[in-house]
Amino acid sequence: MCALFCGQSFGQGPAMVNASVTPDSLPSAPMAQVAVPPAANEHRFWDRGNLALFATVAALNAADFAVTRSNLQNGGQELNPITRVVGRSTAGLAANFAAETASVIGVSYFLHKTSHHKLERIVSFVNVGGSAAAVTYGLTHR
Repeated sequence: MCALFCGQSFGQGPAMVNASVTPDSLPSAPMAQVAVPPAANEHRFWDRGNLALFATVAALNAADFAVTRSNLQNGGQELNPITRVVGRSTAGLAANFAAETASVIGVSYFLHKTSHHKLERIVSFVNVGGSAAAVTYGLTHR
């Protein structure tokens, strides 16, 4: 309780005992610039790992587009409710899969910039798994 009501507990620096000493009269030391080495888990965004993952994401999304388009032209139906809205035309379907690929890269970049490097790669792995499952399902249910 004493710490809550004590005025100096809310101060951000040492208390001034001598009234003739002001913050402007104190000597100031030049600030040293310190180079901070990057952490061990940091990496460049466009490193080999991400390039391989993004190439895999793009390839599987292209395969998903081709299989979905083929199935729709042969009388099949789209099971994904989001893709069903834009998948009525080939251009809409292509835009959907291009946006999906761009979204994966964008979310990965955001996670990279916020230093979530493991999550950055997990986004690509989840998309690769989903696209691979969609391609497999589309090929087996022709």
